[in-house]
Amino acid sequence: MNTLRLERDGHVGWLWLDRPEKLNSFTPEMWRELAELGDDLRGDTALRALVVIGSGRAFSSGIDTSVFAGSDGASGLDAGPEPGSRHDDPAVDAIMRTQDAYTWLEEAPFATIAAVRGYALGAGLQIALACDVRVMARGTEVGLLEFKYGIIPDLGGTQRLPRLVGAGKAKELIFTAARIDAEEGQRIGLVEQLVDDDDLERAAGQLATTIAAQPPLALRAAKRAVNSAAHSSVRDGLRLEAEGQATCLRSDDMKEAIAAFVERRPPEYHGR
Repeated sequence: MNTLRLERDGHVGWLWLDRPEKLNSFTPEMWRELAELGDDLRGDTALRALVVIGSGRAFSSGIDTSVFAGSDGASGLDAGPEPGSRHDDPAVDAIMRTQDAYTWLEEAPFATIAAVRGYALGAGLQIALACDVRVMARGTEVGLLEFKYGIIPDLGGTQRLPRLVGAGKAKELIFTAARIDAEEGQRIGLVEQLVDDDDLERAAGQLATTIAAQPPLALRAAKRAVNSAAHSSVRDGLRLEAEGQATCLRSDDMKEAIAAFVERRPPEYHGR
């Protein structure tokens, strides 16, 4: 990969956005590599937690504006759909394919944690929103700035931000292209953990290690059920709970949890 770096430490992975000289701003190549990596990691049963972090002094400053250079924003949009397209409009199809670069972080069977410092703007904030948990360094600036370019947040921002902060606050932030700091982000529910910059890697790593030590089948089932709460009825959510619990009750992981508790030792889960 030219724009990303993946490191492994046992059951914990570290995914580095690796364009530090450009503040990890996003390019089509970067989105393509993210989508391909997601395809590879979805079925990785050894991975239980993944930290997404930026190389250098920023998480991501957003889209690399060189993408817009020499373009009126509409080039190629009148071409016909390609084979395998998901929409007759090629622009819609291209956007949906790019969205996949982030969506796998939300759908993955393992936990995803955004470790954010410096800036998380536009596309940068939207990848953090796709993660399960956000750990942010004090003083970090975040915002969805797409209105400044005459566009909207189209990589999940309009869907995931209101689920965290409420529709009214999400509209205010998007409509005004506001930039807020990490402290305000925590106050409104955008940030789960606020830490000093020097402690960011340690805090994110500690959280990932703690999660990775949990029973993987239970983690997968709980993540699926919680994710569904935003768009499912309570009864549908209760069914997902019951289905996930039935899997856990029949698992070797549950037997190991009970045995470890009785024997007063740390459990060793195998996800089965």
